[in-house]
Amino acid sequence: MFDGILFDLDGTLWDATPVMVGAWAQVLSRHPEVPRPPVELQEIRGNMGLLLDDIGARMFPNLTPSARASIMKEFNVLDTAYLAARGGVLFPGTAETLEILSGKCRLFVVSNCQDGYIESFYQGNGLEKFFSGHECAGRTGLPKSRNIALVVERYGLKNPVYIGDTALDCSSSQEAGVPFLHAAYGFGEVPGVPYVTAFGQIPEALERMSPP
Repeated sequence: MFDGILFDLDGTLWDATPVMVGAWAQVLSRHPEVPRPPVELQEIRGNMGLLLDDIGARMFPNLTPSARASIMKEFNVLDTAYLAARGGVLFPGTAETLEILSGKCRLFVVSNCQDGYIESFYQGNGLEKFFSGHECAGRTGLPKSRNIALVVERYGLKNPVYIGDTALDCSSSQEAGVPFLHAAYGFGEVPGVPYVTAFGQIPEALERMSPP
């Protein structure tokens, strides 16, 4: 049996991109000097799972690194406040399935997000009670593979599994030596691995994958 389930956040537990569109609109309205069109939903979804510095480079290639860092920091402050107050869009069955899974083993969140973003997920959706811990790149400065390994070591997990929606999630899980389950209902495609097409399918999929 798995003794720990580690989740990616964006595209796996929720879809926060509609809220992000509003946050970006407000940030860019304060910076008419920034030469770019409005930020749209598909652009945000295409950046999901990347480190913040990489997102900034893709969104603002004509800005200096310091200018990019400044505008990304401004967005992060507003975005986390928005999400803590309003929540993101949970995938169908998320809360109910987390309750089931948390009765069987410990649950964690490991994301490439900024510090404070996972806490906004907890606060905005009232789901913190189901999780035993979390880690993110914004807090450690480490890549996702290292953060997965860090959580496994910190909590003494012997048979963990990682659930995510992108190829980066898959490769990070593999680098950490942790089995991977693809959340195929999310933002990315990962061929050739075990997958689910709805959040509610996770318990059954893990039963099939679980070690003796």
